[in-house]
Amino acid sequence: MTLAPLRIASYNMRKAKGTDRQRNPDRIMRIIRDLDAEIVVLQEADMRLGARPSALPLDLLQAETGLIAVPVPSEVSMGWHGNAVLLSPRATLIDVQHIDLPGAEPRGAMVVDAEIYGLQLRIIATHLGLMRRSRRAQLSALIAHLDARSRLPTVIAGDMNEWSQTVGLGRLAHHFTIHAPGKSFHARLPMAALDRIAIDDDLRVLGGGVVETPDTKRASDHLPIWLDFTPSS
Repeated sequence: MTLAPLRIASYNMRKAKGTDRQRNPDRIMRIIRDLDAEIVVLQEADMRLGARPSALPLDLLQAETGLIAVPVPSEVSMGWHGNAVLLSPRATLIDVQHIDLPGAEPRGAMVVDAEIYGLQLRIIATHLGLMRRSRRAQLSALIAHLDARSRLPTVIAGDMNEWSQTVGLGRLAHHFTIHAPGKSFHARLPMAALDRIAIDDDLRVLGGGVVETPDTKRASDHLPIWLDFTPSS
């Protein structure tokens, strides 16, 4: 059976604070809805201090975006270390794990197993550290986590914080094909492809891009990226 293409998007939403210095959750939710993706991975989805409440209204999220947030161990937050995963209501959540990552600053990842349109898929949402040494340690920890689990078609998405497109993510490149659909930072004058999506050999990319509109150039300092993919066989 041939499965319809799936779309995954990744977006560092900077706590809904835009380049116009306005905190506008409605604008972020409108952008998420217009991505028309079955999977949306968010970074900086929570406020930084205290109980880290969600930067988007949890009671309005599904109605405004058409997507459902994967649960996290918090009643007020939608993210884990700021990472959040939103899924289509047609997806079935199988498992979710929240892992801490090493480094000079607190970082983590969400590992979500879901079935979407008959495809069982592992989705990893992360936001790597600012220092290359930390990023390498974090990628090593992610690969070790995957090696200890049963295999599923896997996609890793997030703000990789790596300015170079030739070095720095080698630990990931040994296991995945890394896609940088275009320059996503800074939103007002894109000059670096910090946001990337990596897929394994079980998946095949059909297309991808960066969403650069008047709204996305104001809503955050990053632009959203997306990939369309199917099983490779």
